[in-house]
Amino acid sequence: MRFCCRFGIAACRQYSSSGGGYPNVSLSTALPGIPKPIFASVDGHEKYETKITTLENGLRVASQNKFGQFCTVGILVNSGSRHETKYPSGIAHFLEKLAFSSTSQYGSKDEILLSLEKHGGICDCQTSRDTTMYAVSAEVKGLDTVVSLLADAVLQPRLLDEELEMTRMTVRFELEDLNMRPDPEPLLTEMIHAAAYWGNTVGLPRFCPVESVEKIDRKLLHSYLRSYYCPERMVLAGVGVEHERLLECARKHLLNVKPVWGMSTPGQVDCSMAQYTGGIVKMEKDMSDVSLGPTPIPELTHIMIGLETCSFLEDDFIPFAVLNMMMGGGGSFSAGGPGKGMFTRLYLNVLNRHHWMYNATSYHHSYEDSGLLCIHASADPRQVHSDRRKLISQVQKDTFRKRFFVFFFLALSLR
Repeated sequence: MRFCCRFGIAACRQYSSSGGGYPNVSLSTALPGIPKPIFASVDGHEKYETKITTLENGLRVASQNKFGQFCTVGILVNSGSRHETKYPSGIAHFLEKLAFSSTSQYGSKDEILLSLEKHGGICDCQTSRDTTMYAVSAEVKGLDTVVSLLADAVLQPRLLDEELEMTRMTVRFELEDLNMRPDPEPLLTEMIHAAAYWGNTVGLPRFCPVESVEKIDRKLLHSYLRSYYCPERMVLAGVGVEHERLLECARKHLLNVKPVWGMSTPGQVDCSMAQYTGGIVKMEKDMSDVSLGPTPIPELTHIMIGLETCSFLEDDFIPFAVLNMMMGGGGSFSAGGPGKGMFTRLYLNVLNRHHWMYNATSYHHSYEDSGLLCIHASADPRQVHSDRRKLISQVQKDTFRKRFFVFFFLALSLR
C-alpha cells in the first residue's frame, strides 16, 4: 500500500491471476527499496586485459588472450557506406562480396578455404555503415598463416573481371531478395537511416543501388581503396592469442607491404559529420504473390519510429543500450528460459494489451558521431494510426526524459 501511495494506484496494475502486482514505474525513476549496488573491483593484475600497440606505419594491433585452442583474428578498416560521398553508392557492398577471392598468393577462394581447412579455420567479411571487417577463426598454432592470409586478402586482391561479374550477379540477386523477402527489417533499417540522415554519411545506402551495379569496376575500386585502406585506418585485432605473437606476425606481414593499388592517399578521406535531418519515408508494396507456402503472408503495415541518440563514444551510450534491452530489443527475446522477454516494456504495454499488434521490437544503432533508437511495429493496415499512437505514447513515457531531438516514422504497406 505504501508503494501505491507514492506512485498512484495505476502503478500497481494486476498482471497475474494469483493477485501479484507488477509496478509500472517509469524507466527514469529509481525502483524503491533497491539497495545501492556494489561493483566488483580488479586488483590491477587482470590476466586477460586488452593490449594495444601502434606500429611504425600507424597500424594498431589489439589483442586479448583467452584460454583455448582456437583464436579469432581480424582486420577492421574504418571504411563503410558512409564514406561513399564522392563515389557511387555500393562500393562497400561490392568489397564485402569480393572478400577472400583470388589474391597474389591464392589463385581462388577455394585455395584460401583449403589453406584454412588445415587449421580448422573459417573466414568471413562483413561491412556496416562505418566499418569493414575481415575475420578468420582457426587454431592458435596457425596464427602466422591466418595473419598472412588476412594481409593478402585486404591488401593484395586481384579483382579479376570474372570475379567482378560474379559479384554483380550476387548483388542483383540480393537486391531482388531484399525487396521480396517477408521479413521487412533490413529494408526498414535502410529506410529509417535514409530518413534520419537524408543524403549524408550513415544515411547513404548500405546496399548497392541498382543503378550503381554496372558503374563499379576495378579502377573505381582501386581509387576507393587507395583513399581508405591505409594502415592509419586499420586495426589488427585478435582474441585468444598472445600479444607478442600477434605483434610479430603483424610486423612480418603488414608493416612494409605495398598494396596492389599503390601508395595510399589518406588526404582524400571524407570526414563529414553525421547531420541528423529527420523526415518521413514511405513505401507501398504488393506482396500478394509472395508466400513461403500455401498460406499467404498476412497483410500488414510495418512502422518504424526513431529518435536520435548518442554516439558510442559518449557516456550515455551504455544507458541507451540498457534502455534498448528493457524496451524489448537486442537479445531480450532470445533463448534463455520460459518467459524471457515477457517483462519488457513493449511486451507489457503494447503486445500484451492490444491483440491486433503482430510485433513490437526495439533497435539501437550507434556510430562514432550519432545514433538511433528505433521501434519497429507490425499491425493490420486498419490499425496503423492507433498503432503509431501506442508506440509514441510508450516512447514518451520511457525515453523522452532522456536526451533526444526529433522523431520520425516510416511505413511499409504490404498490400
